[in-house]
Amino acid sequence: MRRLIHLPLSPFCRKIRLVLEEKGLDYRLVTEKVWLRRPQFLAVNPAGTVPVFIDDDGTRVCDSLAIGEYLEERYADPPLMPVTAADKAEVRRLVYWFDLKFHQEVTANLLYEKVNKRLMGTGTPDSQAIRAGLDNIKYHLEYIGWLVDRRNWLAGEAMTLADLAAAAHLSTLDYIGNVPWDRFPPARDWYQRLKSRKSFRPLLADAVPGIPPPAHYADLDF
Repeated sequence: MRRLIHLPLSPFCRKIRLVLEEKGLDYRLVTEKVWLRRPQFLAVNPAGTVPVFIDDDGTRVCDSLAIGEYLEERYADPPLMPVTAADKAEVRRLVYWFDLKFHQEVTANLLYEKVNKRLMGTGTPDSQAIRAGLDNIKYHLEYIGWLVDRRNWLAGEAMTLADLAAAAHLSTLDYIGNVPWDRFPPARDWYQRLKSRKSFRPLLADAVPGIPPPAHYADLDF
């Protein structure tokens, strides 16, 4: 069976879980505590990062960007990329926006400081980084609202990898209660559409020991 080596609150792993669910592919989750740097795992991925996807024929793909592209090419139906080169470029731009810019400005400052440090035992949260993350998320939520005010989904009329990348990051922050949804109704409405999809249900069932989500996390009408 296909396997996805992951961490439950990694936005990059969650993005691939959403892709797999949207494509209706069976797979098994394997949790890897990457900070332990187990030699057995480093032999699988020398970079020591998750996600790592292992297909049913043994094909191994590392890094969420590469895995997303691989799954789209190997399992094209239903498509999560548009047809034209220009539209594909826009999807990739937004995937990079969330996986690079959003992650650096928001996710790393909130999730890493509040959760990863605790799990890894690497010190206390940096309050300055947390304040920066809370400030930066407002700009990104405004941008999401601006996009969906002009399009049906982030990159165009159909849902794509761009939506799944953005939702994956926001879902991790929603798990720790750090998304001010009430102040950004267009972004909330867009996220609610994704949250209501069948593919999102496994994410909403996640539970990290010792770190329970807020009551609204699994609520579809939040």
